[in-house]
Amino acid sequence: MIAEDEAWTAVLARDRAFDGRFVTGVLSTGIYCRPSCSARHPRRENVRFFADGEAARAAGLRPCLRCSPDEVSRDERAVLMAIEAIKAAGQTLALADLAEQCGYSPTHFQRVFARATGLSPAAYARALQKERMAEVLTGAERVTDAVYDAGFSGPSRFYSAAGDRLGMSPSAWRDGGRGVTIRWAVVATSLGPMLVAATDKGVCRLSFNEDSEALRRRFPNADLAEGGEAFERLVGDVVAAVEAPGDHSHIPLDVKGTAFQEAVWQALRRIPPGETRSYAEIAAEVGKPGAVRAAGSANGANNVAVLIPCHRVIRSDGSLGGYAYGLEIKRWLLDKERDAKGE
Repeated sequence: MIAEDEAWTAVLARDRAFDGRFVTGVLSTGIYCRPSCSARHPRRENVRFFADGEAARAAGLRPCLRCSPDEVSRDERAVLMAIEAIKAAGQTLALADLAEQCGYSPTHFQRVFARATGLSPAAYARALQKERMAEVLTGAERVTDAVYDAGFSGPSRFYSAAGDRLGMSPSAWRDGGRGVTIRWAVVATSLGPMLVAATDKGVCRLSFNEDSEALRRRFPNADLAEGGEAFERLVGDVVAAVEAPGDHSHIPLDVKGTAFQEAVWQALRRIPPGETRSYAEIAAEVGKPGAVRAAGSANGANNVAVLIPCHRVIRSDGSLGGYAYGLEIKRWLLDKERDAKGE
C-alpha cells in the first residue's frame, strides 16, 4: 500500500495512474471505488484505503457500480495472461483465441489490451518480435542465425519486418550502419543550432546544440553525408515544425525502441499541441500505472525532439521537470504551442 496522504491526493485528482494500486473504501455508503471514480468525493473522515477489492469486501464493503473497481484487476490479469501467451508463442496469435483464453469477446479484449499497452495484441506481438530481432542482430555472427533466433519463420518475413522496423538492412543494423547513408545538417532556428539527420526512411535524429559526432557514436560505420535535394526539403519541413507548432504526422521518422518505449512515444504524439501530460498520466495511458519512472526514462530515450514531443510531459505538481536540451528550450516550445492555440 502507498502512503495514505498520497492515496488521498490521488483520489482528489481522480488520477487514473493509481487505478489498480489500491481501492477507496467509503464507510458512510458501504462501497469501494477506483481512485479515479467520477462520483462526488466523500469526506476524508469516512474514507479507508485497501490494497484491493478482496480486502475491501472482507471489511464488509461492496464494489461501486459506477466505476467497477474489480474490473481493473480482471483486465490487468487478462492482459498479462495474453502477453505471456504471446511471448511463449514467439509470434502473433489470433485475436479470437487470445480473447477466448481470457474470457472476453474479441472486440472488447482488443480495447482492453490497447488501453493497457497502447498497442493491439497483433502490434504488440510484432513489436516484441522486432525488439528481439534487433537484440539478436547485435550479437549474431550471421544474419541467417538471427532470422530463426528472433522467431521468424523464414528470411522473407524477417527482411520485410526489418525494413519496416529498422529503416536499414539487418546486416547494416548489426554492423553499426555499415553501407547506410545518413544525411545530416545543422540549421539555425529560434532555439539555436539544430541537428537534423535522416536515413532514406525518415528522421532518425533531431537535437539541439549537437553536431555530427552524436551520429558517429550511434552509427560508427555509416556514411554520414551532408545535403541532398530531397533531404533539404525534409529539413525545411522539420524547421517549420519547430518554428510553427502543429500537426507533424506527415514527417517520416526512423526511430527504434523497445515495445514499452514505442508505446510511450505513441502516447506522446497523441498529446495535442498546447497541452501537457504528467509522467504518471503517460504511464497510465500505456497501461503501466506503476511505471512512472520507466515512462520518464522512455521519454528521455527519445532521439527525435519536437516531432516526438517529449517536451509536453511535466511533473504532477505542474513544474516543468527535466529536458535533455535545457528548460529554457522546453519552456519556449510550450509557450509557443500555447500561443498558437490562443491561450
